[in-house]
Amino acid sequence: MFLTKYNPLKELAELERKIASGFPSLNTSLPSISFEGDLMGFSPVVNTREGEFAYHVEADLPGVEKEDIKVDVKDNVLTISGERKHKEEVKREDYYKLESSYGKFERSFTLPKGVDTENIQASSDKGVLEVTIPKLKTEVEKSKKIEVK
Repeated sequence: MFLTKYNPLKELAELERKIASGFPSLNTSLPSISFEGDLMGFSPVVNTREGEFAYHVEADLPGVEKEDIKVDVKDNVLTISGERKHKEEVKREDYYKLESSYGKFERSFTLPKGVDTENIQASSDKGVLEVTIPKLKTEVEKSKKIEVK
């Protein structure tokens, strides 16, 4: 089950996209306004899968440094949070451009029963965070034959 925060500006951003797509001739003359990126941060794309011995959560975090990612488990809820800080500056003889992209994010997941929360591991490589949640080893009950007397 995925837990997400309510986003009051989501509807406004969707309206902006609908208006822009309905009037393509205006798109080039109107300044671009991005409510999602500027005010809300961003919501990373997350894939989850279940393996034989563990659950895996993979989050796409382009432009997020490893040091800016936080993974917590509390009350059987896994929370991935952090902040993206991106600044691109181009200086030329007759041209100067500075683009910045900042935003906080947080995604939470309720963990299923039977996971080993003490041995959860997380690694980040090339903008992809992988969290491995091991399953607890459960022994299959062996049947025991009881002789009837």
